[in-house]
Amino acid sequence: MTSKILHNFLEENIDDLKQRGLYNEIDPVQGANGPVINIDGKKLINLSSNNYLGLATDDRLKEVAKEAVDSHGVGAGAVRTINGTLDLHMELEKKLAEFKGTEAVISYQSGFNCNMAAISAVMDKNDAILSDALNHASIIDGCRLSKAKIIPFEHSNMENLRQKAKEAVESGQYNKIMVITDGVFSMDGDIAKLPEIVEIAEEFDLITYVDDAHGSGVLGKGAGTVKHFGLQDKVDFQMGTLSKAIGVIGGYVAGKTELIDWLKVRSRPFLFSTAVTPADAAASTKAVELLLESTDLNENLWENGDYLKDGLKQLGFDIGNSETPITPCIIGDEKDAQKFSKRLNEEGVYAKAIVFPTVPRGTGRVRNMPTAAHTKEMLDDAIAIYEKVGKEMGLI
Repeated sequence: MTSKILHNFLEENIDDLKQRGLYNEIDPVQGANGPVINIDGKKLINLSSNNYLGLATDDRLKEVAKEAVDSHGVGAGAVRTINGTLDLHMELEKKLAEFKGTEAVISYQSGFNCNMAAISAVMDKNDAILSDALNHASIIDGCRLSKAKIIPFEHSNMENLRQKAKEAVESGQYNKIMVITDGVFSMDGDIAKLPEIVEIAEEFDLITYVDDAHGSGVLGKGAGTVKHFGLQDKVDFQMGTLSKAIGVIGGYVAGKTELIDWLKVRSRPFLFSTAVTPADAAASTKAVELLLESTDLNENLWENGDYLKDGLKQLGFDIGNSETPITPCIIGDEKDAQKFSKRLNEEGVYAKAIVFPTVPRGTGRVRNMPTAAHTKEMLDDAIAIYEKVGKEMGLI
């Protein structure tokens, strides 16, 4: 017999979320997550994936993944510090360090794990963290886990950051102070003001941490936000994911050798959880090699992103201030955003509603992510459907 208290809690709160338009349904994809997907037997133009470069379905990655299963099996077999570190993991980290322009890299099981692991391995209750108000949930949770004092600063407000940094330093309360930001903010598509952040960090001797989950593969000809600004030697932590532009699963932190050495002996997800599978490691390495060899996929991504953005903007949709291919259609009311998403789905476009707590209340939206794998014909069809549903709902 299950707990009545738990039952009542779940029933009441799930119903409340549904009433306020804050409950998201999960739609299983039948087959590969490509530019067109199959849900419930219906083909839909997919604008909800973070598979920015289309590598999740790339034949070259699939081939090396199959080879890795044959040569190394389906799992690493142990945590990295016992005997779960395979030569494939070492090859991946070496290639990622080359890609990011750093001395060394440590890989993890996910991007979320990276932030939980790296922040808490360096920061503690005697420290402070200056965190952008719109930072990703994994950053927030990593900061909480560290038990450091969290000092939020207004989103991309450099004057506010400088003020908070000055106050924190002059208080004399903290042994170390870190400033942490997303490189690209995933819901709005804007880019962190990294040169100004680094300048403030140098002024006040702050540790710098950039979560580049949505910048890697996108900015800096694919190498990310830090390289986009030429700041590889100025940023202490470069965190990245292998599950978005790289198309596989996992995450990593890039930086100085001494930092990576410390994380290998003090970051708990590395110490206490089995590493990514051989197939994942091999496929990720191949993806990074492809990005080092050519910028074609990156250029296709930007071309498609600009094309969709221009089309939706001309129709009159509010696409915010995105500086990247990420293209939000900001609706406002959460219920309207959910209805808009549902109607797009019915007409042939899969674009999920994003509502609180992922974005602030009253800023419900549909987040569009064109990829390098979309064709212009697909995007034209999607724009036409947006026009139809937008006019039907009185949004444009």
